[in-house]
Amino acid sequence: MSRNLELKLPPADSLFTTQADRDDMKREKVMDIPLEQLHPFKDHPFQVTDNGELRELAKSIAEHGVVSPAIARPCEDGTYELISGHRRKAACEIAGIDVLPVLVRNLDDDAATVIMVDSNQQRENILPSEKAFAYKMKLEAMKRQLGRPSEKEGQVVPQYAGKRSTAVIGADSGESYKQVQRYIRLTNLIPKILKLVDEKTIAFSPAVELSHLPKKMQEELSGIMEMQQCTPSLSQAVRMKTLHQKGELTVAEIVKIMGEEKANQRDKVSFRVDKFSAYFPKGYTAEQMEKSILNMLEERKRKLQKQRDDAR
Repeated sequence: MSRNLELKLPPADSLFTTQADRDDMKREKVMDIPLEQLHPFKDHPFQVTDNGELRELAKSIAEHGVVSPAIARPCEDGTYELISGHRRKAACEIAGIDVLPVLVRNLDDDAATVIMVDSNQQRENILPSEKAFAYKMKLEAMKRQLGRPSEKEGQVVPQYAGKRSTAVIGADSGESYKQVQRYIRLTNLIPKILKLVDEKTIAFSPAVELSHLPKKMQEELSGIMEMQQCTPSLSQAVRMKTLHQKGELTVAEIVKIMGEEKANQRDKVSFRVDKFSAYFPKGYTAEQMEKSILNMLEERKRKLQKQRDDAR
């Protein structure tokens, strides 16, 4: 009686490659990837603004190349999702360079999110909105990585090596866990008000208090601020928050509170950013515009003084 023998052959790659070859294929490598194959990280919270700093980076890359490779992960369609290096990619485009050196890693969504946030924390001039959404994304990723806290722990925020997740995030960025929580609160602001925070028209602390107001009341407040050309102080923001928590905040109360004269806003000159943006480089903030206008006025003052001195 004959018996069919089943032969188990090794995988094809092991027949034609050595173990050293297979180990080498698993190692992370820096690859020159065409820019068109790189797309931004989903919901990337950090803006890439075409400003002087980006132009300087482009000039440096044109002269010396990209010193530090970007990080990306492969996608199913053969393209790559950038995790870090969005500004370097934009600078390469400006410099006319069509490839970017990239360290390719196989990462899941949560690991990629944590690296994306961490790689951008050392940047200068990070906007409050960027930091707010970045912290929120990292916190949510860490929660998924760590799982739900046990009922015995009784913690709203999961523990990580004996610390709250927000404390770990704060340690990485040099801030307390409470400050991290305050930044995350800013993600509850409507875009119009959050933009004013980025422009430093509304201070950070009042903005945190305003984040407790429902979206509808924030919209009403935004209209009142524009109409009255003023922004709330910390005291006013706290009072609006308190009235809301008591269920007593109305549009009439907001108008009444915002109608109060504030010492720091007496004789204040204000202007609409959109009326001046055409005269400045793209991406200029209200603060940068104000500084440029003051510099121009100072220069004009010096010229007038020189003319008066020459006429004597």
